[in-house]
Amino acid sequence: MKIGMMIKKIPIFLFFFLALSGWGLCEEQTILKKQFNEPMEITSDRMEAFNDKKLIIFSGNARITQGKNVLKSDRLLLYYKGKLKTENQKGGISTEQNDNLEKIDAQGNVSFTQEERTAQGDQAIYYRESNKIVITGNALLNEGSNSNRGDRVTIFINENKGLVESDTQNQVKAVIYPQSRKKMEKK
Repeated sequence: MKIGMMIKKIPIFLFFFLALSGWGLCEEQTILKKQFNEPMEITSDRMEAFNDKKLIIFSGNARITQGKNVLKSDRLLLYYKGKLKTENQKGGISTEQNDNLEKIDAQGNVSFTQEERTAQGDQAIYYRESNKIVITGNALLNEGSNSNRGDRVTIFINENKGLVESDTQNQVKAVIYPQSRKKMEKK
């Protein structure tokens, strides 16, 4: 009986808002899943493959582009679960290898871009199974004009959210601009 009374007190526009928000979320997740099924394009000055270690190293201006996402660093180490297939390849990675990708370790001058969101740091690890990136060392997350600094930035790619954390001796520092100011600046 109490639940029924609580429902009556919730304005009808709230139900419409929740329904529309849920629809937008489903559409966004479908777009993100499609985007991360796109091929990875990797460029660098040098590539080394180590079949016994299930490892490929891209060094010198290393860059991975997948859809609208870009990960750059001095070195990219790609770790695989299965055996590497390098025969009949001209410096590329086969589709089967992309399915076996376990993680990517980006080292040195790391930057990750996802539309208006950018993140920077000294090192980043991308975990394919959970589809998240953890950036450490001078970690900075920017979205539009807003910035967040901490010891660790985690970006949950499928969920379109980020987390900034610091150790016990430091605090997270955020600079956030109110929406009304952004609107005024555009006019």
